[in-house]
Amino acid sequence: MAYGEVGLDYFYEHSIRTVQQRKFRDMLREARELKLPVIVHDRDAHEDTERIIAEEWSPELGGVLHCYSGDATFAQRMIDRGFHISIAGPVTFPKAGALREMVKQVPIEHMLIETDAPYLAPQPVRGKRNEPAFVRHTAEMIAEVKGLSFEDVARITGYNAMQLFGLGELSKQGMIAYPIRSSLYLNITNRCTAACTFCIRYHTDFVKGHNLRLNEEPSAAQVIAAVGDPARYDEVVFCGYGEPLLRLDVVKAVATEVKRRGGKIRIDTNGHGNLIHQRNILPELAGLVDAMSVSLNAQNAELYEKLTQSKFGAGTYVAVKEFISEAKKYIPDVAVTVVTAPGVDVQACRKTADELGVRLRVREYNVVG
Repeated sequence: MAYGEVGLDYFYEHSIRTVQQRKFRDMLREARELKLPVIVHDRDAHEDTERIIAEEWSPELGGVLHCYSGDATFAQRMIDRGFHISIAGPVTFPKAGALREMVKQVPIEHMLIETDAPYLAPQPVRGKRNEPAFVRHTAEMIAEVKGLSFEDVARITGYNAMQLFGLGELSKQGMIAYPIRSSLYLNITNRCTAACTFCIRYHTDFVKGHNLRLNEEPSAAQVIAAVGDPARYDEVVFCGYGEPLLRLDVVKAVATEVKRRGGKIRIDTNGHGNLIHQRNILPELAGLVDAMSVSLNAQNAELYEKLTQSKFGAGTYVAVKEFISEAKKYIPDVAVTVVTAPGVDVQACRKTADELGVRLRVREYNVVG
């Protein structure tokens, strides 16, 4: 359930602005008393909309800016106030480059899709009376802009709507194998040797619409069964809600079978594998792993310890860099990642990556997957 649509319209201005603002406040207060998320109409009134919401609204109740027409900066400010951004048919229009750029920048974890029927039919059916079936065209454009599959967009925005409006029953079953884009990810453990301050698992069970909170760790046979035919995907990636190399034997058994069936393997790791097993495990992965992504996380040991809270304590940062250097001997493609968390100097991390002879991939803070 939700309260709305309410808000401000300075385009038509059928009512004078002061009256609109007063009624908007009244409705926000009523929605707050009812403890319902609010659906907000904002047309050419960004400044007053934001000001009134800041004064009257409770972010924990959530809400949505429907048929959004603003830029990414305003969208992010409203996301910070607990709102989702809802995208309608205009994103498909030829001259809507600015709107598509906003979609590209805004995290899909805070995005919804709508028709605004009977108006604003998407470009492929423009001129027709808009209807719910046409929302597919909007989802396809969002997928194109964000480099996701249509299925990804449908699943993620569907989950967002269910969570915001209390619709349906969210999955309580943690996924072993979960697709995103053209990759299949494997979630084989929720245990980790780090407690990174930016880790999404401390805030939600879901990533890109998939529940990753495992009730128990799967066996190698269960993981292999969940993979099915690996040739359907560009790669099979060990990356879930924990550190996959904690379960080295499962990684090796599954990777062996995936390779036998013609698949490619990538491991996303925190780089603690040798510390975990007290030996150099990388030779054991030679021939099984095509690519490895290691979390560098910081430009120095002090910040690394602060951000990752590694169970191995002082010396972990140096050990991770040694792991990266050693990985290059056995893994064809090695990269490192950093999250743009407070204090992280991306350029200094890039210099470290260059010194290690590996690529650097930068992940935006609070964006997962």
